Amino acid sequence: MSKPTVTLVLAEQACALTYDVIPENARRIISQCVLDYLGVTLAGIQEPAVQLLAQELEEEGGAPQASIIGTARQMSLSQAALLNGMASHAIDYDDVNFALMGHPSVPILPALLAQAEALHSSGAALMTAFLAGYEAECRVGLLVAPGHYAAGFHATATVGTIGAAVACAKLLGVDTPTMAQAIGIAATQAAGLKSMFGSACKPFHAGMAARSGLLAARLALRGFDSRSDSLECDQGFAATHSPNFAPEAALATPPGGLHLFANLFKYHASCYETHATIECGRALRQQYGLRAEDIESVEVLVNPYCDRICNIPRPASGLEAKFSLRQTAAMALSGIETADPAAFNDALAHDVALLELGARIHIGFDAAVGQGCARMQVARRSNGEGCATEYNAATPWSDLDAQQTRLEDKFMQLASPVLGAAQARELADGVAALSALEHIEPLIVLATI
Repeated sequence: MSKPTVTLVLAEQACALTYDVIPENARRIISQCVLDYLGVTLAGIQEPAVQLLAQELEEEGGAPQASIIGTARQMSLSQAALLNGMASHAIDYDDVNFALMGHPSVPILPALLAQAEALHSSGAALMTAFLAGYEAECRVGLLVAPGHYAAGFHATATVGTIGAAVACAKLLGVDTPTMAQAIGIAATQAAGLKSMFGSACKPFHAGMAARSGLLAARLALRGFDSRSDSLECDQGFAATHSPNFAPEAALATPPGGLHLFANLFKYHASCYETHATIECGRALRQQYGLRAEDIESVEVLVNPYCDRICNIPRPASGLEAKFSLRQTAAMALSGIETADPAAFNDALAHDVALLELGARIHIGFDAAVGQGCARMQVARRSNGEGCATEYNAATPWSDLDAQQTRLEDKFMQLASPVLGAAQARELADGVAALSALEHIEPLIVLATI
């Protein structure tokens, strides 16, 4: 019996999507994804590793076809997708979806915005293409879950390549057979190792996914061929990248009808799996007036899958600190503002007080603790009493107005130092009106200097 034709079904779904069927609340979340993407990219463009890539690309040369966010430069389409993609993930402050087991927007939007700028696309067309790529990305993530991520693949890089290809192919207006070809061209390029977490290669993954996805779409449009069953065929993407093959999960209708509704935005500049622990530490510090010197010991319980994601016991740099449950717990209990990307610096990784507190923090693992959740118990020295709390960071906000306010605050914090407060505010307002834009170029202009 042949395997289900998942590739073709996903291609058909993407091609059939039109702007008019997108619910209003989904349109709003899409604009929030774009706003958040622009904010983290503006903040990440000057990161040292991103600048190394920029220097390499500038030496390559190329036609000036698409803008580099936060700069006055233009590069070729593929170079812009690569550089903007790396910048968007450089401070690890971008959105998350557990269906993907990764970051959904940063593989898609760098490629999509570059292509949209070249095509003079409308805001509505951009939003429709983004949603097509987002939904395909999440479905492919579920197709190979949980074994793909457990085996050491960085899904943002691998599955994200396919999401970027679908989004760009949708914007290019391809038909279903061509969309299936684009998926295949993307699938054979998909790569990214989870062992690279804590290094410059992790954000590089997002850039490579964006570039490879964009290239896949454009090659497919030219008639470049691949297999049309690349996801499910023997020695195809699923067979080579995971012990699991779950077409039922991939093709099932998610709650509310869209995987987009499960999108999670970051409000701490670290790995998302540290966020519940950070929230526990912040809550206990505030509720009980905890001081680091008064803490005898701390027990943190998280899901076992965190052990191979964010359990660096003694981070040697600010980047590694983003992937350390112990370090982020110590920061939260010490009152350090983890929403500020600048807090994660190399000096902080060697701070004596944090190291001393970290030595009293034990990280434990329990499958009964859900993904994105944490439990924390603190024993105090002064009176021997303990205090405890738990937090669930895996539930999306239902109040989109409140989410908009918090995302705009985050955006202004990230964008204002690069663009100035007035231009940053104008850009945020422009993104809020994205669906009404006849062409996206005015938005791109506001995102550059």
